[in-house]
Amino acid sequence: MSAELVGQQLDHSKEIHQKVNEIVETVLQINSQVTGVRPADDKYKEKAQQHVDKVGHNRGRPLFYPYIGTGSGQGPYVELEDGSVKIDLINGIGIHILGHAHPEILKACVKASVADIVMQGNLQPNKEYSILGEKLLKLASKKSRLSKVWLTTSGSMSNENALKACRQYKSAKMVISMENAFAGRSQAMAELTDNANYRVGLPVHNEILRIPFYDRKDPRSIETSFEKFKELVGNHEGDISCFCFEPMQGEGGYNSAPREYFIPILDFCKSKGIPVWADEVQTFCRTGEFFAFDTLDIAEYVDVCSIAKTLQAGATLYTDELNPKPGLVSGTFAGSTVALSAGIAALTELEDGYMGPAGKIQKIHDGFVGMLNELNEGSCRGLLQDAGGMGLMVAVTALDGSKEKMLELLKTLYKNGLMTFGCGRGPFRLRFLLPAILNEEHIQVCKDIIEKSVLEIN
Repeated sequence: MSAELVGQQLDHSKEIHQKVNEIVETVLQINSQVTGVRPADDKYKEKAQQHVDKVGHNRGRPLFYPYIGTGSGQGPYVELEDGSVKIDLINGIGIHILGHAHPEILKACVKASVADIVMQGNLQPNKEYSILGEKLLKLASKKSRLSKVWLTTSGSMSNENALKACRQYKSAKMVISMENAFAGRSQAMAELTDNANYRVGLPVHNEILRIPFYDRKDPRSIETSFEKFKELVGNHEGDISCFCFEPMQGEGGYNSAPREYFIPILDFCKSKGIPVWADEVQTFCRTGEFFAFDTLDIAEYVDVCSIAKTLQAGATLYTDELNPKPGLVSGTFAGSTVALSAGIAALTELEDGYMGPAGKIQKIHDGFVGMLNELNEGSCRGLLQDAGGMGLMVAVTALDGSKEKMLELLKTLYKNGLMTFGCGRGPFRLRFLLPAILNEEHIQVCKDIIEKSVLEIN
C-alpha cells in the first residue's frame, strides 16, 4: 500500500472520529430530555398500543408489559412509544448494565455502525473480536486457569459450547447441576433448567442430576448438598461430564451461597477429575468483581465459564485441557460489530472504580438493599422481606410471596413508573438488575414508587 493511500485512510479515520463525536453529542442532547418518571401521553397511546398488539400477534404471545421503546433514554430512565418514561431496573434482563445512552457505549456503537460488515464470524473476525477476547482472558486469568475464549451470540450458545466441551473432554453425558437452576432456552439448556414449565412437550433425556442449592435457614445445608453430590457421583461412576452451577442463582430466586458451601464439592470434583463449569451468564460483572468466582474466591477450581448479557455477546472460557477439538464448536455468527464494540466499551468503563469492596457496585447494592429494609421496617412493615443478593443483583419477597401477588405488584410498579421482574418459585420474589449508574437520587425515586405500589395493593 502506498504512503499516499495510507495517508488518505488516516485522514478518513480522523474525519469519521470527528463525525462520531458530533453524532454522539447530538444524541446525548436529545436524550437529556428523558429524565424523571412521567405518565403516558394521550396523543401517543393509540399508536403505541398498535405496536404492542402487532408484536403479540406476530409472535403468537403478548408482551409481558405493554413496552415498546422509542430508542431514547438516559441512565436508568427509558422512554416508551406511549410517551411515558419509566425507571428501568430490569435492563433487558441484564443487558444494559450501564443504563441507557451511556456516552462511551454510544460512541463505540456509532463508530462500529459504519464498519464494512454488520456481523462478524468465527471464520472471518475483525479486530473487535480479537480485542474483546484478549480483554476477557486478561480479566479471567488473574486468579483462574482459564486461558482460552470462544465468542458467540448469546448465553444459551455460551452454555451449549461449555456443555459440549465438558462432554467431549470426559466422554461422558451426565451433568450434576442445582435445584432451581436456569441455563437458557435451547433444548439442551431447557433440560438443564430446573423448571418443567419451560420444556412442556420436549423429550426428556434424563441426563441431569441435581443437588439442593444452599439454604441459609438449614444448618445442615452444606453437609446435605455435599453428601448428595457424592452419592450421585458414586451412582454414575465414570459417566459424570461436569458439575454446572450458577455462583448466584438468577431466575431460581437470587439464591446465594457462601464460599464454604462450594469448597467441599469443588475439592471433591478436583479429586475425581470432574470439570467445574461456572455459569456466569447473569452474574458476569454484577457481583462486585468481573467474575463471581472471584467474588467467592473459588477461581482456582473453575475449568469452564460461560458469560453473556453485559458482554453484549456471549463467550465460553476454558482451560487448555478443556479446549474443544476442531469442529465441536463453531457457528456463522460471533456477534455484530456494534455488539462486540459495545462489549469492549462496557468492560473498559467498568474497570474504572466499579469493582471491589469499596467500588461503585457495592455502594449501589448497600444503598438499594438499605432502602428496601427501611421500607420494610417503616411504612411497608413486614411487606418487603429478605432483601439481599450480590452486587447489582437484588431481590426481595414482597407481600405474601405468592405468584399472584408478585405478578400484581409487578404490573402496579410498571403502571407507577418502575420496571422490574420476578424470580423464584416459592416464595416468588421481585428481582432487580440494577444499572451500575444508579445514584442516591435514583434510589429515592425507586423508594417512592415501591412504597406507593406496595401500599396500593396491600
